[in-house]
Amino acid sequence: MDSWFKSPWFVRAISLAFAIGLYVFVQVEIDQYQNDSRLETNNSSDAQTVEDVPVNIRIDDENYVVSGVPEAVTVTLEGKTGALTATARKQNFDIFVDLENLDAGTHTVDLQHTGIPDELNAYIEPKTIEVTIEERASEQFDVALDFIGQLPEGYEIGESQTEPGQVTITSSKEVIEQIAIVKVFVDVSEATEPIDSREVSVNVYDARGNELNVRVEPENVNASVDINNPSKDVPVDVETSGELPDGYSLSSISANTDEVEVFATNEVLQDIDGVSTETIDLADITESGPIDVGLALPDGASVPAIETVEVAVELEQTRTFETVPIDVENLGDGQDLSFTEPENEEMAITVTGDQADISELTADDFTVVADGEGLEEGEHEIPVTIEGPDGIEVNGEFEQITVEIS
Repeated sequence: MDSWFKSPWFVRAISLAFAIGLYVFVQVEIDQYQNDSRLETNNSSDAQTVEDVPVNIRIDDENYVVSGVPEAVTVTLEGKTGALTATARKQNFDIFVDLENLDAGTHTVDLQHTGIPDELNAYIEPKTIEVTIEERASEQFDVALDFIGQLPEGYEIGESQTEPGQVTITSSKEVIEQIAIVKVFVDVSEATEPIDSREVSVNVYDARGNELNVRVEPENVNASVDINNPSKDVPVDVETSGELPDGYSLSSISANTDEVEVFATNEVLQDIDGVSTETIDLADITESGPIDVGLALPDGASVPAIETVEVAVELEQTRTFETVPIDVENLGDGQDLSFTEPENEEMAITVTGDQADISELTADDFTVVADGEGLEEGEHEIPVTIEGPDGIEVNGEFEQITVEIS
């Protein structure tokens, strides 16, 4: 025996056998633990809550309507974890209220379920509800149109209609009697073209503006709306203020555009007989010529074709030349002449004409002439004549002069 323990092969064999035994022992313990865990998991209980579960109504909906049934409820499920998790995740069960064997009136009923596995317990909140069953009634109503949004300036709504023009509403007689208006909303924001067959939903309201939950057939209708941009031609007037600078007068002022087409709603257009330019301050004008001026339009009106009009201004200018020589012609041989009135041989003249012409003139452009033919010695009053460019109005300081001939 001692020789075995001293043999290395014997020691190695004993070590191997011990290792194999230890491995088997550990593996058995692990398998047992896993089996126990699986058993515990499969047999454990838990609870899960599913919210917003829709409620189905079982009723003869051809003849009755019901109120008081909530749209959704909360369901709490309890049971084994495996079945619980699958049921809560898939939600392949129904919550319903069975009203098929009940007459018209108010009833207290229980909410029921189907599709939940038998090994699970289900708790519905609320469990019991009070419902009112009423006989179904149907009636046709005209569909009105209500417009929302802001049209562009100058545009207005014309004729409008829906297709179909009537809908059938089904509910209880009591609710049908509460209906005050049936209408659709059409958004016309920034619309410049007609709206053609736009699909819109039908809304039903009572007299207080509360929306009623009823069955509408059809639920949607097609709305068509004419969008108009009325206009008319009106004359253009020129608006001025102030006075021209000294020495100027207004010969004419007019817009080169006689009429413009004004766009606005009919309500605005009926008060527009003409439009004026923005005010022109005459104090700033010192020469003839064109001026570009905007239009002063009433609120809600526009003239898309033009931004400004051209205004033609014609000025007359008045100038005075103080010292224009007076020329006395046709004196006899040997006669001498001296001036009595005026004492100097000159006079002032005032000229008026187109500003463009007047601005270029000087005193040399005019001649003041008196005719002394046939006059004898002594004092004489002689008419004077002023000669100058055509188209110029000239006024002299004197219509006649007094001279002494010797």
